[in-house]
Amino acid sequence: MRPVQLSRRALLAGGAAALTACSASGPDRPAAPAPDSPETVMLKGLIAEKERTIALYSSLISGGAGKLVPFRDRHQAHLDELRRHVTVPTPPVAAPGSAAPSPTATPAATATAKARKPSLARLRELERKAAAGRARALGGLSPGVAQLVASIGACEAAHVVALPRSL
Repeated sequence: MRPVQLSRRALLAGGAAALTACSASGPDRPAAPAPDSPETVMLKGLIAEKERTIALYSSLISGGAGKLVPFRDRHQAHLDELRRHVTVPTPPVAAPGSAAPSPTATPAATATAKARKPSLARLRELERKAAAGRARALGGLSPGVAQLVASIGACEAAHVVALPRSL
């Protein structure tokens, strides 16, 4: 008996068919997460804004502006309530013993930070702009979230008037 000789073409076609069969039977790929609703996108943006506002207040408070503690605490209460309405993924925690990468400041970011030094005037302007934007954000929100956002806007408007003129 003579051994069967496979042609080169037949061998390549068989190999391609085997690879196709192997790749089709692999594990299912995880489904892409559903995109956030417009309300969730707005809430996540508002959460990030509140975090920046609290950081600005905290910066002034750590510099001796104790009068601002009640204002910062109200923003913290807003943030806590907003977080109850949306799940924001937490950043991964560094493994024990490994150093977390530290952000490096670019010269442009450093210059911007120096130019935007925390001040009462900056806080007042931030509160004024935030309060004005809340009414525009209400369209398309569920009633409960719209009520929360409107209440936050009212508090921010009160802050504009209530912030001390000097520290």
